[in-house]
Amino acid sequence: MKLREARERWVRTGGIELCVAELGDASRPTVVLVHGYPDSKEVWSEVASRLAEEWHVVLYDVRGHGRSTAPSPLRGGFTLEKLTDDFLAVADAVSPDRPVHVVGHDWGSVQAWEFATVKRTEGRIASFTSMSGPSLDHFGHWIKQRMSRPTPRRVGQLM
Repeated sequence: MKLREARERWVRTGGIELCVAELGDASRPTVVLVHGYPDSKEVWSEVASRLAEEWHVVLYDVRGHGRSTAPSPLRGGFTLEKLTDDFLAVADAVSPDRPVHVVGHDWGSVQAWEFATVKRTEGRIASFTSMSGPSLDHFGHWIKQRMSRPTPRRVGQLM
């Protein structure tokens, strides 16, 4: 099953339209795949096809990427809060009654760390898998720890 065979829908959120693709049986548990920057949902094509054998697989073009529309103005249109709004709109559209499993890659993983740790997504995420993307909170703590007692080695670790 290729991504071109996916069921497509549009989800409106915060004044933009997100292009959402679905593969697999919608009665099965849902996994939402969140792409990185500057990719689009198509980066997940091969993974999605394989997962669709056992999962309801959902991919969406993050705002301003792929076929999703961009916020206007761009400045301030890509905050983690707004990206979380987008995720919740997609999750509510594709799996209104059950939590979803989330897999994020690169910038999609950074976003999904936010999704998985904010209060307003409580009960909407069944699991989270991060691939190559840090939690900005953990990263901030790591920097703060190194700078609390700066040594040449600790400062060097920041570069």
